[in-house]
Amino acid sequence: MDEICVMQAMVLKTLANPRRLEIIHRLAEGPCEVGRLAEELNVPQPNVSQHLAVMRSAGLVEAERVGREVHYRLADPDIIRACDIMHEVLMRRLARLGQLTETPSALAPSPHPQSIPQPV
Repeated sequence: MDEICVMQAMVLKTLANPRRLEIIHRLAEGPCEVGRLAEELNVPQPNVSQHLAVMRSAGLVEAERVGREVHYRLADPDIIRACDIMHEVLMRRLARLGQLTETPSALAPSPHPQSIPQPV
């Protein structure tokens, strides 16, 4: 198996968590320390720290000590581009599904002529 595929699967597995995606989107705005991230996302600080540790081990975020605080930032700005592309794909999918649900007859199979009840 291709090593890049294995690495990609690891990164995608890491991103397969809504809370981590929230953190990624926030860090796209700029570096932030754990306490502020927790406050902005309304999540307990230990929980944010755990998510950041997982993302750091996957190479998605980097940490830098600034005095007594640790500031986190995206390891590569293209990480958010990848997330944004997936977001756009999902929005288009939802739009298509919305169009399909507006016309359910387009999805339903045509009734067989013998099964159509005849008026009496």
